[in-house]
Amino acid sequence: MTDVSSKAANQMWGGRFAAGPDAIMEAINASIDFDRRLARQDIEGSRAHAAMLAATGIVSDSDAEAIREGLLTVLSEIEGGSFEFSAALEDIHMNVEARLKELIGEPAGRLHTARSRNDQVATDFRLWVRDQCDAAIDGLRALQEALLEQAEVGAGWVMPGFTHLQTAQPVTWGHHMMAYVEMFGRDLSRFQDARARMNECPLGAAALAGTSFPIDREATASALGFDRPMANSLDAVSDRDFALEFLAAASICAMHLSRLAEELVIWSSAQFRFVTLSDRFSTGSSIMPQKKNPDAAELIRAKIGRILGANIALLTVMKGLPLAYSKDMQEDKEQVFDAADTLMLALAAMTGMVSDMVANRDALAAAASSGFSTATDLADWLVRVLDLPFREAHHVTGSLVAMAEAQACDLPDLSLQDMQSVHAGITDAVFDVLGVENSVASRTSFGGTAPDQVRSRIAEWKTRIG
Repeated sequence: MTDVSSKAANQMWGGRFAAGPDAIMEAINASIDFDRRLARQDIEGSRAHAAMLAATGIVSDSDAEAIREGLLTVLSEIEGGSFEFSAALEDIHMNVEARLKELIGEPAGRLHTARSRNDQVATDFRLWVRDQCDAAIDGLRALQEALLEQAEVGAGWVMPGFTHLQTAQPVTWGHHMMAYVEMFGRDLSRFQDARARMNECPLGAAALAGTSFPIDREATASALGFDRPMANSLDAVSDRDFALEFLAAASICAMHLSRLAEELVIWSSAQFRFVTLSDRFSTGSSIMPQKKNPDAAELIRAKIGRILGANIALLTVMKGLPLAYSKDMQEDKEQVFDAADTLMLALAAMTGMVSDMVANRDALAAAASSGFSTATDLADWLVRVLDLPFREAHHVTGSLVAMAEAQACDLPDLSLQDMQSVHAGITDAVFDVLGVENSVASRTSFGGTAPDQVRSRIAEWKTRIG
């Protein structure tokens, strides 16, 4: 592609301006450094538009065919790395059109009939974000599959459940893994919902008011895989809800990834030893040879800031814009591009870590048996067997915990005589509920941590994911 001068750039604008743009204006106005990522979508949309123009008789079949074939050549040059992008031509649309004119001559000038860069960029960007929704859905399914494998292996392995990062009640490793399967399942559904809502085509809205040409918007929408054309031309060119919904879904998903990353950082520490992360997703220290750092998890935990920032940035861009298009909306893409890249990298890294990590069953079991984790089971037993009001049972159990703490032992290590000194009605049957294995087995309510419940939910998810 030949270099384009200010004069050539002016010709793209038509006769309105006598002088070329100032260098500073050119720099602030150009978007080609980032919107070149929309090249495939731009050419896909232009080929559909050209086919529609021919089908409706607006341009000749021969001109439309030359346009469509020329656009394939342009795409080949871009994907092959030989295309020369020009900042003087501002954006991907004008860069493509200028090269098309070099390739096929006069018919290239007919391509922009009955459309504007406003509906063109709205279509390109929507197609790109739709692709990112599909990629996120695939990435989430892969992560869920990795979590399901972990859950299936450890469906009956006991571990401590925490509140306030303090030992609360025993749960199972499988149950904990399945909590994230559920979370990421909601994330997946959010991307699916956002994709369904964004699957309407802006093309044909032109600058803002539609066009007087007899175009067929249903045809271009169908050719591009949209469900229908957008119903209001003003809305079509000014809407960026689709990008905001993607960022909102990405932000929630990144928050879930960050929570899991935080647990992996804690669990892989020498103080916990719940899991061992593979060397593939760990690094060493430049000075301390014993270190194995969970850097991938830490970076995932940090990268949510980029995605949340993108969400806020685009909301800020859009919040004060009157209808329809304003140049502010050129600032819609870089944040979304970065957020999508960041999300996909984080999903891939987390899937790798979860797939490779090894849970330390003995350390999990030892931790589950500490910290008075069966205190709630004791209180429930007092209610169920001795018919105590729960508040009284709670008080009795608290007294027994204090006694065990004073004796530096756990609840199952107290003697029956010790327990009866707090409440005479307690019998040796209480010891049946104080073991952590018995505790988790008893939590049979729907959604509970009992291994049979966990295995049932694993089977449901495996069927759902296919």
